[in-house]
Amino acid sequence: MIIAVDAMGGDYAPREIVKGAVAAANEGLAEIILVGDRRQLEAELELFSPAADLEIVHTEQVIGMEEQPALALRHKREASIVVATRLVKEGRAVAAVSAGSTGAQMAAALLILGRSAKIQRPAIATVLPTIKRPVLLLDVGANVDCRPEHLYEFALMGNLYATRIMGYKNPRIGLLNNATEASKGNEAARAAYKLLMTAPLNFAGNIEGRDIFKGEVDVIVCDGFVGNVILKFGEGLAQTLLAMLSQELKGSIRSRLGATLLLPSFQQIRKQMDYTEYGGAPLLGVKGVSIVCHGSSRAPSIKNAIKVASYCWKQGLVSGMEQLTAIAEGKVQACQRS
Repeated sequence: MIIAVDAMGGDYAPREIVKGAVAAANEGLAEIILVGDRRQLEAELELFSPAADLEIVHTEQVIGMEEQPALALRHKREASIVVATRLVKEGRAVAAVSAGSTGAQMAAALLILGRSAKIQRPAIATVLPTIKRPVLLLDVGANVDCRPEHLYEFALMGNLYATRIMGYKNPRIGLLNNATEASKGNEAARAAYKLLMTAPLNFAGNIEGRDIFKGEVDVIVCDGFVGNVILKFGEGLAQTLLAMLSQELKGSIRSRLGATLLLPSFQQIRKQMDYTEYGGAPLLGVKGVSIVCHGSSRAPSIKNAIKVASYCWKQGLVSGMEQLTAIAEGKVQACQRS
């Protein structure tokens, strides 16, 4: 099993990307193709002295975070994320992993891999910690504006991912809203609620923002604008709370003594709230495995993203998406007629 890694994408590329890829290869998670500037990558590989061989596919073009994705893809057809995605299309790799421009990665996946049949809008899904067990949130940035049928498709795709990849049996699906009543929310949310009530899913109804981290549902559905705000708010809140707690525990002598006793629990909580532990976020609804990593990902996150990519392929995520299409198509046609 070979996974293509965009070695030039991300705030800490190529060093942290290469370091994470080397760790993944050495642990036997997958064989790795590094896509990027050969000279830079060979220099990095010499520093890490990998026990496993990593193949390099050379390209000098990179799409920056500030570039407009569609325009960049037209002018940079040999950009690292484009080449990595093309390797999946050609069958040389089973998945692509990147910490570069999310917009460029999504555009490349849509243009090169294509949508799963009848899925209108691919979605980015991410795993969040809760007081019970991790919850899947989607969409977190691929689609700013969504129609009810798009939210319906997100629920279908999220249910499949939670079942096949997260191992949840009959996962509970929640629709994010500003109230739990079916009559509340904007027009899209109310219409999506009606669709989900008739879906072949374990739909638990609306959930409010304060319920996200309670773990009452296993999959949370929302549009990409709201999902991305929640994701970044959650990351910032977690970092702030941990920093405040750390500062307080370093205060008085009594606090420092207490901190010594609490250290194991504190470290466990930090680990649960660390996004690097969950790897990358899969782009669901495309004909291939494409894992989106945080732009500030370092080596542990890249290694875990490769692990996620490997597991998605092994569990037949893409073929499972194709099986959803008949259900999705029938519901979309019903929406269009209404």
